[in-house]
Parts: sequence; C-alpha cells; structure tokens
Amino acid sequence: MQFQKFSDTYFIRFDRGEEIVVLLQKFCEAEKISLAEISGIGAVGELEVGLFDVATKKYFSKQFTGDFEVAPLLGSATTKGGVVYLHLHINFADREQNSRGGHLNSAVVSATFEVMLRALPGKLNRKFSEEVGLNLLDLDSSDLQN
Repeated sequence: MQFQKFSDTYFIRFDRGEEIVVLLQKFCEAEKISLAEISGIGAVGELEVGLFDVATKKYFSKQFTGDFEVAPLLGSATTKGGVVYLHLHINFADREQNSRGGHLNSAVVSATFEVMLRALPGKLNRKFSEEVGLNLLDLDSSDLQN
C-alpha cells in the first residue's frame, strides 16, 4: 500500500495480494483519521460480502473468488468505542458484467485498487441499536466541527 496526501484527501494504492479492509483500518489508525468519506475502484480476486436481514436481525455473508471489477466501493470511517469503525459497501462485476453487491467484510486485490479517502474534521461515534440490531451513527453525542 502506498499513498499521497493532498490537503484533506488521501489517494491510496493497494497492490496485488493486499487485503483492503484490514489495511484501510490500519491506515486510518496510523493517520489518526476518525471521520472520513471513502470511495474506491479496482480489481479484486477474493471477497466476502454481507447482507443484514432486518426482519431476523441476522447478518449473512458470502465469499466470492474470481476476477471482479469493483465499481464502486463507497463508505465511511467513524469510531465505535474509541476505535476506527469502517462501514463499506461494494458493487462488483464478473467478466459477463453480472453485478453483485453488499456490505464489504474483506477483499483481496488481484491487480490494483485505488481509494480516495477524504478526512473530515470532527468525530462521529457509533452506538449499537437494540431496536434495529446495527451500529448506528450516534449523532447526539458526537464531536461535530464545522
């Protein structure tokens, strides 16, 4: 992984064999990023994608292996319990342009992957909601800076 920073925006390149979610988490921790918007494109060969079933409050995931183009990965970096919390969604297509998507749990780069991460001032925390069954943005107790 390599990166360059321009003002509040980081351009990050992940190389073949690197796992995007783990390295992106470590990157945010190293750069002390607690709030960011994230987008990315590139190629992955292995990934795990999930879906939250609202009715049962259960999370289902599925693994994929093959050649996939990511168009796009979108998400955010916030915090939960003082730790960086990534919320990433992905759309990916196979060679027949069949598209799938969902919540990204993990992805291994097959060729290259580019992320644009815009760090934002302030801090947003997440809090588990018993009602919904997910970690929601806790907008009441967050340190918002404009």
